[in-house]
Amino acid sequence: MADEVSGNRAFLLGPHAEHLARVLRARIGQEFEIATTEGVRSGQISSIDRDRVEFQLGEKIEASNLQQLIAAISIVKFDRIEWAIEKCTELGIARIVPVIAHRTDKHLAAAAPKRVERWRRIAREASEQSRRSTPPEVCQPMRLKDVVTLPGTRIVLDESEHVMLLKEALQGAADSGDLLLAFGPEGGWTADESQLFRASGWVAASLGSTILRAETAVIAAVSIAVSELQ
Repeated sequence: MADEVSGNRAFLLGPHAEHLARVLRARIGQEFEIATTEGVRSGQISSIDRDRVEFQLGEKIEASNLQQLIAAISIVKFDRIEWAIEKCTELGIARIVPVIAHRTDKHLAAAAPKRVERWRRIAREASEQSRRSTPPEVCQPMRLKDVVTLPGTRIVLDESEHVMLLKEALQGAADSGDLLLAFGPEGGWTADESQLFRASGWVAASLGSTILRAETAVIAAVSIAVSELQ
């Protein structure tokens, strides 16, 4: 996201400029997609300073017709969910919804709203690192009863499901609106939560017979979904 826009020029300032210049080693003439308040435009670097990078803006880039991928991730230990947020961003996730499930640690659930800005910063930095034009939206934590009402093609990853694999559940999903994937906390979903998903029209799917840690399951499933949808 550009820090400033003036006519056909856009600017990254401060830490954003330093990251692009020093970490990514950007050079004059390189082209990027630049997010502005009026949409995403092509941009070519015209000058670089340590705390200021200037772009000459070109044509507006039309939004992709690919459906958006949304991950509803149950809150786990913060270092683990932060790793999942970073990697989901690199993979191209559009939105991340932190979920308060029955087995979410009560202390983590209580502290989660105060961590959202940090999670958004992690997503923004991962977006810059992977040269995405815009970072994913990181929502405020939601209770499961609100998550199950979200619209779209909805798949819940559930270790109690022994028949439907995620790859099979994704067949035919590419043209049916946004795709939501829901991931349980440590210990998995309770029986009541699994039933709530099914009663709300979600499809239950599995990643196979191996029991994965919560954050590993997120990355594995998002990777499969991105591959299938493309």
